[in-house]
Amino acid sequence: MIPQPTSTDARPAEHELDVTRVRFRHRRQRTPSGSTPARPHRAQWADAAKGACIILVVLWHVVVKDYLQIDWHVGVPVPGLWGTVGEQFLPLRMPLFFTISGVFAANAVQRPWRVVARSRIAGFLYLYAVWLLIHTVVLAAAPDLPTDRATSVLSLLEQLTITPSNLWYLYALALYFALAKAVRRAPRVLVLVPAAALSAVAAAGLVDTPGNRAGLYQNLIFFLAGLYLRPQIERWAATATGRRLALTSGAYVLVLTAMAAAGAQRWFGVWPVVSVVAVAFGITAAARLARRPAPTDRLATLGRGTLPVYVIHMPVLAVLHRLLLGPVSGLDGVGQALLVLGYPILLTGLVIGMSLAIHRGLLALHARWLFTLPGPRRVEAAR
Repeated sequence: MIPQPTSTDARPAEHELDVTRVRFRHRRQRTPSGSTPARPHRAQWADAAKGACIILVVLWHVVVKDYLQIDWHVGVPVPGLWGTVGEQFLPLRMPLFFTISGVFAANAVQRPWRVVARSRIAGFLYLYAVWLLIHTVVLAAAPDLPTDRATSVLSLLEQLTITPSNLWYLYALALYFALAKAVRRAPRVLVLVPAAALSAVAAAGLVDTPGNRAGLYQNLIFFLAGLYLRPQIERWAATATGRRLALTSGAYVLVLTAMAAAGAQRWFGVWPVVSVVAVAFGITAAARLARRPAPTDRLATLGRGTLPVYVIHMPVLAVLHRLLLGPVSGLDGVGQALLVLGYPILLTGLVIGMSLAIHRGLLALHARWLFTLPGPRRVEAAR
């Protein structure tokens, strides 16, 4: 598709169309007769990275909330292996997701407060509240699914305010945008250092982090790093080489191994450092992959539309879990042996496919309000 990853500077913020990049509708500019307006270029590596991240998010939820809950009796430790593999991506998934979100937020944060307050802060909080209510209703019908859920008015209020639910990414983006806008004139070191300290404190378990507060505290630094270090990140992606990919992947494996061997997951500062290495690897891998159009196009397309998958996949998984848990657990040894290795991949693909299909159906039913803040200047969500 492109020989070098395209700079995100090449596309105006108004055309950034995913959960991390919402835009206002403007009147179309007139173009000379017979001419076709040029489409803004997109950073293929960033879209591919977001696509990979949302796949890893869904895969992790499939593994821990469905796959490991099945009564497997196959005589081999494949389920435990899937759990271990999923854990190795924990330092990568959300830190990389938030880093890319910060990169895409650089233009938006410079806009006036009234624009940021509506398009980003209110827009993300609106989506969070709407889908929290939907999740609460659907998850009530799947009580066996091991996930955070509101079971009373008080717990729902808590999830709406101080302890975000599984939809915490939307909640976090609203808070991160508000903070980034508020401190945009402050020296960067005075913003990044406290954010890094907060991440280290939360990862070390030194503060109370019920629900998904840990992710909220740990990932602010990565959003701000993407926001402040955008030119350096783009340059890192544009100059990615095969040698750097080998070095960063090797470094990622090395720090994961060292952390596990020393039992250092809760040591102060270790988890953020491992996540930084993971993000460096993720950006390098995405940049290298973006130079191969064939495997990248679908991944980048998914990365340009992460919102519907993010908000819909948990209700879909809850329904499928209720339908599949008993029958799969009741299969004989041969039946389970045929499923045990590929089940997470198959179910992840099914959940993502159903989420996108449901999104298309809802749009066909004019339910765009589920994906965008209604109003005269409407915030558009992912496609």
